[in-house]
Amino acid sequence: MSIQSLSTDPLIIDGNKYATSLYAYERRRTIPVQIGDLYLGSDFPIRIQSMTTVDTMDTQGSIDQSIRMIDAGCELVRITAPSVKEAQNLENIRKGLRERGYITPLVADIHFTPNAAELAARIVEKVRINPGNYADKKRFETIDYTDASYASELDRIRDKFLPLVKICKEYGTAMRIGTNHGSLSDRILSRYGDTPHGMVESALEFLRICEDENYFNIVLSMKSSNTQVMVEAYRLLSKKLKDGGFKAYPMHLGVTEAGDGEDGRIKSAVGIGTLLEDGLGDTIRVSLTEDPEFEIPVAQDLVRRYDTRSASQDPISLFSGDSATFDSPIHPFAHSRRKTSEIFSIGGHQVPRVIADFSSKSNITITDLKAVGHFYLPEPDKWAMNDLGADFIYTGQQSLDFMLPNGLRQIQDASVWNPSEYVYPLFDYAAYQTATLKHTTLNFVSLEAADLVAGADVFDSTCVILLSSTNAHQMPAIRRAFFHLIKKGITNPVIIHLNYTSVSDDQFQLFAPTDGGALFIDGLGDGLMLSIKHSKYKEALCNATNFGTLQASRMRISKTEYISCPSCGRTLFDLQETTAMIRQKTDHLKGIKIGIMGCIVNGPGEMADADYGYVGIGKDKIALYKGQEVVKKSVPAVSAVDELIQLIKEHGDWREPSVNE
Repeated sequence: MSIQSLSTDPLIIDGNKYATSLYAYERRRTIPVQIGDLYLGSDFPIRIQSMTTVDTMDTQGSIDQSIRMIDAGCELVRITAPSVKEAQNLENIRKGLRERGYITPLVADIHFTPNAAELAARIVEKVRINPGNYADKKRFETIDYTDASYASELDRIRDKFLPLVKICKEYGTAMRIGTNHGSLSDRILSRYGDTPHGMVESALEFLRICEDENYFNIVLSMKSSNTQVMVEAYRLLSKKLKDGGFKAYPMHLGVTEAGDGEDGRIKSAVGIGTLLEDGLGDTIRVSLTEDPEFEIPVAQDLVRRYDTRSASQDPISLFSGDSATFDSPIHPFAHSRRKTSEIFSIGGHQVPRVIADFSSKSNITITDLKAVGHFYLPEPDKWAMNDLGADFIYTGQQSLDFMLPNGLRQIQDASVWNPSEYVYPLFDYAAYQTATLKHTTLNFVSLEAADLVAGADVFDSTCVILLSSTNAHQMPAIRRAFFHLIKKGITNPVIIHLNYTSVSDDQFQLFAPTDGGALFIDGLGDGLMLSIKHSKYKEALCNATNFGTLQASRMRISKTEYISCPSCGRTLFDLQETTAMIRQKTDHLKGIKIGIMGCIVNGPGEMADADYGYVGIGKDKIALYKGQEVVKKSVPAVSAVDELIQLIKEHGDWREPSVNE
């Protein structure tokens, strides 16, 4: 997509700039927001927060869990207040914490109940309201509004919302206006659709009311379980605030219903990390289906990465005129892939490919390929592959003394390559320009991003670029190289190569999805190769992270996706145990998305694009969904997982797991 074509988009006014810089780490400048004794905004550190999962009416349980969260490093504690009685009990929880010496601000989480919000705003330091359900009821209806009828609806919302604004202003209470993709009102959906534009306008309607009242102690969020939608919405919000003459409010970042374990961490990193890379975000919450204190170290690792980023990064060259007009030749508010030629199985309409890096492993054996999803079965004398089977294996200087399975091809350094139909050479750029011996179909060329930008951009029709950067801020350096290719009209496919030399395994599964996911969210990249220097299980770790990053950025679906909420005081069953049980029985259903929601607030809306849903509607009572439609109500929790499987079978999406799975 060219810069010129962007200018016709009504969302693009005076350029597509949404961040201070796309080439260097620089925090977006915001106004300060005071939450009790805590200040939030660009002049302060990025704050870490989480949410309790026990029943809000369990005063001691809420206090104890809050203390565990705070001791782990939580700087804001959010507690659900679904009705007036829970809002009233916030006073007891707050008092108990203060008596034990904990002054961490509390945030009341409100859905549907303005009276609970108005009470909570007099007790705690901050309230969070969702504009999708604060003044509207969700009926999943499409309504054809006229301008007059829509204006009338805005007057109704103002009447409903204004009392809370006045209370917050009087008591010095902060507010988060938190839009959720899955719970947009019928009114917003009817006018703007299920889009980032609709999410932003949903928040701005409420924000205009606040500004009319000279109330500015506000934080904004645009959360979604779809990382593409989430990133696009936050970017658009940043631009719309500036274009519309609003104050620069701080942003709360989060991916809703990210899930648990490795998948939840990778998905959170793709969404949150992509925005942090661009300097957006002033507080974050990593939403995992785990006890909340386990969310804190993940959030801390994501945030700490930027403590010294500005000082450690090398300058990245700019296009002339970048700072004054457009910062990029891609559309930052709507996803589309960079147009590339198809070379062998890479680029064009092919899914992004995964290259497994075995270059540092000596004496590669058949058994070693298990780590990248390929299994040799001696008894039938054949190969099998699971859903995370790598497409290529890079062996560096090494040759293999066994034949690879059909689903896996070898890449070898050009200096030791012997011409073979099924082995492809990897050249450096200078060697490729002078080489007389090349593969007739597919050649890989390794390039440092800065060298490409400096003019190393002559490629033939068999060349796939393996693009990397030694810059401490490697993502924007690689992004800058992609922009160079786009502006030059070069359509050779690009494999992104990210290398990490001094990180732990846990940090690797956050940093690599941040860097790779940020590029894939922008439609940049035709494959991924990850390398880590210090890890006992580096090949398996890199392979899982390769596929996890592609799945979380919605570029290649290779396994079942679970959209599971992190639990809170509204949850009506054991969410962690149930999620584990559903995962155990369904994780072989490649490409199926299953939403697992603790209560009706987070379902069906928050699992907006799930194929099937499992939603708590009462004590040990479950509703089962096919898409947005309830198909079974009041199913006993003891049998609900089996009934979910039966529902999947009835709709033809079930298959029995293979021996490998």
